[in-house]
Amino acid sequence: MEQVIAIFSVFMVIFYLGVGSYLIFYADISYLNKAVKVIMGSTFIFYGLYRAFRAYFKIVEVFFAKDNEED
Repeated sequence: MEQVIAIFSVFMVIFYLGVGSYLIFYADISYLNKAVKVIMGSTFIFYGLYRAFRAYFKIVEVFFAKDNEED
């Protein structure tokens, strides 16, 4: 089950980075101010980077560290 959660976290990283870049660079939403779009987009991007950092170590732990524990 931990492997499924680790892979799901990679998809969530892609989602957060995608939404953040969409809000900053591509969104033409008329009811949101540009400053609000940039703040929300950069928050999504920074949180996506944080999740990527955590997902990397989780994947290393789940997929590659178990081989060493069995020895």
